[in-house]
Amino acid sequence: VLLQIFDAFKPRLHDSNSKVNQAALEAMHRMIPLLKDNLSPVINMLIPAIVDNNLNSKNPGIYTAATNVIQALCQHLDTSLLLQPFCTKAQFLSGKAKQDLTEKLA
Repeated sequence: VLLQIFDAFKPRLHDSNSKVNQAALEAMHRMIPLLKDNLSPVINMLIPAIVDNNLNSKNPGIYTAATNVIQALCQHLDTSLLLQPFCTKAQFLSGKAKQDLTEKLA
């Protein structure tokens, strides 16, 4: 069931409408403390959706929401679940997004 929910939710995390995109990131930020490690089956799908475009966004609301989501993931999930997806994303990012994710990895 969780996979089905996040399959439907994931496209909103990089929606072309910035208000929808930001609202999805803010909703994700609120969900993480509730779901915690139960997110493990969908984490490899979620991290690219959260990071791609959002951490390099020129829109300050989207950038802030994305960094808040990454921070919440680090606070509420077992960090071993995040290591591989963060490393994979950090290899292919550039700019501020690469810097932000590398700092989280460190």
